[in-house]
Amino acid sequence: MANIILLFLCLFLGVFLRKTKLFPEDGHLALNSFVINISLSALSLYYIPKLLLSFEVIFPVAIAWLNIFLSLVFFSVLSKKFKWSKSLTGALIMCAGFGNTSFVGIPVIQSLFGENGLKTVMLVDQPGSFVALSTVGIAVANYYSGTKNSVAEIINKIIRFPPFIAFSVAVILNLFSVTVPSDLDEVFGKLGATTVPLALVSVGSQLKWQPPGEYSKPLLWGLLFKLILFPAFIFVLYFIVLKQRGETVEIALLEAAMAPMITAAIIASTHKLEPKLCNLMVGVGIPLSFITLALWYLLLQYYL
Repeated sequence: MANIILLFLCLFLGVFLRKTKLFPEDGHLALNSFVINISLSALSLYYIPKLLLSFEVIFPVAIAWLNIFLSLVFFSVLSKKFKWSKSLTGALIMCAGFGNTSFVGIPVIQSLFGENGLKTVMLVDQPGSFVALSTVGIAVANYYSGTKNSVAEIINKIIRFPPFIAFSVAVILNLFSVTVPSDLDEVFGKLGATTVPLALVSVGSQLKWQPPGEYSKPLLWGLLFKLILFPAFIFVLYFIVLKQRGETVEIALLEAAMAPMITAAIIASTHKLEPKLCNLMVGVGIPLSFITLALWYLLLQYYL
């Protein structure tokens, strides 16, 4: 219960700080930078070395990759049907193709599954969401905006990204069964604990409502895919077709149902892919996702 209270309290604080102007207009950028580069890196170094690697880790890692590739297919088909512009199609692919697996995913999963669930979140987020965004995501944004990044630039960006470096080190420690000294491990744990409050305050400070106007239909299709259709696909594939059970695949399903990723929306906006639609996907999608996530969680409890 305490984690649920923390979740909504920090979201409210983010909104409150922005509304009262106690928070600098771009203050969330500093919080985002700390969470992404320090907190997430510490979480990887704290949880991944302790993770028991097995066949089932494939299921959380695959979430992000399935999400972006299905988004590509789905919105390419809808684009032809509705005659959407190239930039609008690209915006939907980016915003509906990547889930908020860290800023929203970490506090939600921690609230529902406790600290142990964060091991699975790291698998969804690092080799899943981050690598998919840095490769396929950048390629999609470049294609639909007409800009170009070389393969070398993309690879360089990945290998220099602090959370990816930390994740790689953590995997090596795991594979060679290296035990992190207890004092250092405690430091990683305490730094990682800053992820939830800072991420939620940042998200709350960025939540803004604006009328959708001409973007009503694309917004509806984008959120329908991200919050309902894609997690429904994962539910059928993982639980019915592949007959998987257990906490790892349950977390994978809920991560599939997360709201659109803020970072993906920012990348799409900076590539001039309908910035207003990108803001709507995040601004409407995050609050709405708390309702749809609750429904998916209840379905899991009923089905299992």
